[in-house]
Amino acid sequence: MSDESPADRFKSVLTGASRAIAHDNEIEVNWTADAPSASGNVFRVPMPGRSLPRGAAMQARGFADSFALKARHHNDTLHMRHAPSEPSARACYDAVEMVRYEALGSNAYPGMRDNLDAALMARIGSDPIARAEAPDAVPVQSALALLLRERLTGQPVPAEAQAGVDMVRSWIEDKAGADFEALASSLEDQKAFQDLTLDMLEHLELTRAEDVQQEPDQADDMDGDEETEEEQDGDESGKEQQPSEMAAEPSQGEDEGESESEGESSDDMEEGQEGEEGEEGMMPVRPNRPWTDIPEGFDYKIFTEAFDEVVGAADLCDEEELTRLRAYLDAQLKGLQGIVTRLANRLQRRLMAQQSRSWDFDQEEGLLDAARLARVVVSPGQSLSYKVERDVEFKDTVVTLLLDNSGSMRGRPISIAAISADVLARTLERCGVKVEILGFTTRAWKGGQSRETWLSSGKPQHPGRLNDLRHIVYKQADEPWRRARKNLGLMMREGLLKENIDGEALLWAHNRLLARPEDRRILMVISDGAPVDDSTLSVNSAGYLEAHLRRVIDWIEGKSPVQLVAIGIGHDVTRYYRRAVTIMDAEQLGGTMIEQLAGLFEEE
Repeated sequence: MSDESPADRFKSVLTGASRAIAHDNEIEVNWTADAPSASGNVFRVPMPGRSLPRGAAMQARGFADSFALKARHHNDTLHMRHAPSEPSARACYDAVEMVRYEALGSNAYPGMRDNLDAALMARIGSDPIARAEAPDAVPVQSALALLLRERLTGQPVPAEAQAGVDMVRSWIEDKAGADFEALASSLEDQKAFQDLTLDMLEHLELTRAEDVQQEPDQADDMDGDEETEEEQDGDESGKEQQPSEMAAEPSQGEDEGESESEGESSDDMEEGQEGEEGEEGMMPVRPNRPWTDIPEGFDYKIFTEAFDEVVGAADLCDEEELTRLRAYLDAQLKGLQGIVTRLANRLQRRLMAQQSRSWDFDQEEGLLDAARLARVVVSPGQSLSYKVERDVEFKDTVVTLLLDNSGSMRGRPISIAAISADVLARTLERCGVKVEILGFTTRAWKGGQSRETWLSSGKPQHPGRLNDLRHIVYKQADEPWRRARKNLGLMMREGLLKENIDGEALLWAHNRLLARPEDRRILMVISDGAPVDDSTLSVNSAGYLEAHLRRVIDWIEGKSPVQLVAIGIGHDVTRYYRRAVTIMDAEQLGGTMIEQLAGLFEEE
């Protein structure tokens, strides 16, 4: 015992307390440097430090107490059975249940109340409610949970979240104030509390009556209780550490409640629909066939391609300078990143709602089911210990962000474009959507080596495009974001941004997408002006580059399987693109990108 550190002794005491609260002698408590979580009988709580400062120790106790209260007072099977499918309603449903079992501990034990308060403060620190500046920025589930906690325990809303809660307090209390009273009288009964919660969500207009009702036979026949319990435990960290993202993981209840015959008929229907719509060019009926009908040139000439380049961002800048430029970008946009991240969380919730994962259990072969490990050890010859993931309806998707790197984007617009692409790529990658980030500009002002070659050739008439293209790959679709993160700092480099020839850049990005195997391909163009290259326009007709851009867009929108969307910054791109939006302030870019993508993902 002399070798045991204070942290070890604290963990031993914490384990004993958790076992006593949960009435389970198998509970183990471990330290973690990541988000606190509970998986089965193992609780992972924040390491308080070697000196065990009081605040950090209380926080560790608070997370352990919360997990133990859940183990004692919460039934996952019952909770999942009637969970709403709509992400916002599901987030509120989960948050309110957490308030219930924590209130049981707070009301019974003053010491536990203080510990749970410390854990709550840690969660609020990463919750957007502490930074909300407008009512629509307040996460409903967080505000609802804090107001209900106030009613069930008598504890006031923490000062850090007070402003955010006050923005929506009157709306919540007007619609659900009476429900709070009923919930307070049903703390000990999870089933009754659950029914009242569903009524409250209906009163808040987050669900409709038919969304949360289930036929008794269907509920009784649900065969995924064990696996649901395992997955719910695995999601505990997400629900507790970041309340604003509680809805990111979709409900499993509906998938598991379907019969096999229903699943098969649904699959057949999907195949029939895709076949009927395949000729529109937007469905995965012909996603990967060679594309041979690209018109040659669109009556557009290129004097020479000898000096054009497609280059990786890391090849244009040494490692040290790239690191410095990325740090500059991060420092410049600290305030903006929080806003864009909040919007990206909304997109993630929408995408995850379409990617509900479900499993078939008790299979003869497949992946070994962790929940059946004990059975495998006790009886190695026992079959039906595997699981197989069901097919999801969400289409394989790749998104290309094509950023205008012209000189007119210099300053705030290019900075915001870079950080928006950064956050969007991370969000989509978390959702299993691959992202490619490309940029386009020219190698030189007023023609470069192409113009010099034209001059030395005797200035032939109508030479066509007369500048050296520079197409930049900031992130490839198959490249993990952590490896490409620094590359966006290149946009901050002085002298990079020059002229823009949009039509050829659009074809380049489009052709890269056609080579991808994904079923759905989305190309988002971000530009702040019409194509401009002084060298080309000085020796061709005035609308030469613009006419080419229009023909490229018309062809992609009419005949290509690629979905095309554009955002213009201070420039009306709706006169070029069928699906487009124009923003007058670059500050709107992050939110607009996310809303446009969300609209495309939600299309059938």
